[in-house]
Amino acid sequence: MDIQFLGTGAGQPSKSRNTQAIVLKMLDERNENWLFDCGEATQHQILNTTIKPRKITKIFITHLHGDHIFGLPGFLSSRSFQSSDEQTDLELYGPVGIKDFVMTSLKLSGSRLAYRIHFHELNQAGKIFEDESFEVYADLLDHTIFCLGYRVVEKNRVGELDAEALRAAGLPFGPLFGKIKKGETVEFEGKIFDPRDYIGADKAGKIVTILGDTRKTSAAVRLAWQADLLVHEATYEARESKMARAHGHSTSKQAADVAQEAGVKRLLLTHISARYVGALVGQLAKEAQAIHPNTFVARDLHEEKIN
Repeated sequence: MDIQFLGTGAGQPSKSRNTQAIVLKMLDERNENWLFDCGEATQHQILNTTIKPRKITKIFITHLHGDHIFGLPGFLSSRSFQSSDEQTDLELYGPVGIKDFVMTSLKLSGSRLAYRIHFHELNQAGKIFEDESFEVYADLLDHTIFCLGYRVVEKNRVGELDAEALRAAGLPFGPLFGKIKKGETVEFEGKIFDPRDYIGADKAGKIVTILGDTRKTSAAVRLAWQADLLVHEATYEARESKMARAHGHSTSKQAADVAQEAGVKRLLLTHISARYVGALVGQLAKEAQAIHPNTFVARDLHEEKIN
């Protein structure tokens, strides 16, 4: 999995930061991408990346403030214009009201989609998605309106097949290797090949937590528990904690406190106020790194592998 930030600003776009949008790239795991929030100009930012809109199969909206949803009608319409590509349905998760916003925007603009949107409006915490390889959980944060955070859990993957050991034991390379990889016992020329002898231990899946706007809250710690990566807003620096609380936001120090309490491996800060540019961005990073050293302030189009 990789993560790429299309917008990292707070409230409104600035010269250096667009409004919120994050893509979780899962091409190797499931040949698709998931989009978290869709601020204004998300589709323009996508043009500066290798992301294909048709590969975005799920969208998770944290809350209904404009800087997190104003890009949705444009993105959804443009995704439909890719007539040369196979059209695939899209799953849209978010707070109650997201369906009205999308459908009203499409209706009033006369927009017609070549695919179906399956809406999942959420009003409580819990598991919201599961298949054979992933689970997604949502929990309520502490903002000025109903707001969600999401926890993406990759299930453990089957260990590596020891092909050299199989060859050495007398099994020729071919379809039988695939059966053993699937956990099936194989017999060849009178010899039994038990998959437990040739497959390594399961590989632990990755955990990624992406939060919407929030004050410091225990729900954030629950969502981020032992995560490989936490994306947390850091709208203000530590000395502006009163302002942060008044507006339903967090400081960089508070984000780092959450990461430290949850035992997170890596913390990426986003939703940065436009007042922080140049060296002031470094100040946000330093405040957080003093508590959680493995912290980075994300910038627009920043991309990194989730290790």
